[in-house]
Amino acid sequence: MLIAGFPAGAWGTNCYLVAPAAGEECVIIDPGHQATQGVEETLKKHRLKPVAVVLTHGHIDHVASVVPVCGAHDVPAWIHPQDRYMMSDPEKALGRSIGMPLMGELTVGEPDDVKELSDGALLKLAGLEFGVAHAPGHTKGSVTFRMPEAADVPQVLFSGDLLFAGSVGRTDLPGGDHAELLESLARVCLPLDDSTVVLSGHGPQTTIGRERATNPYLHGMGAPRRGM
Repeated sequence: MLIAGFPAGAWGTNCYLVAPAAGEECVIIDPGHQATQGVEETLKKHRLKPVAVVLTHGHIDHVASVVPVCGAHDVPAWIHPQDRYMMSDPEKALGRSIGMPLMGELTVGEPDDVKELSDGALLKLAGLEFGVAHAPGHTKGSVTFRMPEAADVPQVLFSGDLLFAGSVGRTDLPGGDHAELLESLARVCLPLDDSTVVLSGHGPQTTIGRERATNPYLHGMGAPRRGM
């Protein structure tokens, strides 16, 4: 399996392209602020053909490039219905203005084809399987995508802004709820095998085992927070 990721834009949001191998179809996860060039360069480098964009949640740092990426490749975007409004109204999602200079760089709105995610769904895209888990707390419509263990890679969790290396997502923006986030961590993350690789919305990769042992939030303690 091929997973190619890069941090994009003002918030350093991780965008991932996932495919069975180079030269095949792929899925794009969270093309955020200023991610378009990185997406195109990665597609060219690995000779990939996108079939869908999937979104862990609706914050602008994760969805800002959805319209141009989907439009350029005529593919749908998948998002949880509770976060769908954020694509068209990012400032409402943040509860404040994100700044006129930055807004001038964004293409706000929905792509032509939007499909809605549901808890427990199994997306079969590009010859791959993504298990969807609704994981509110950072936003009401946050989700994670879990890929089963394959011959050459362990199980992978794309955690969005639910879980980071050493931290968790912030809960002080509209739709955020600390108790919900802790419940999502306990329900979605803690049951996974320690070997599960966690690819989050910001920062380096980690594993469930490492976070179980060292992440203070998993023990109800405070830690610095990343992301929007």
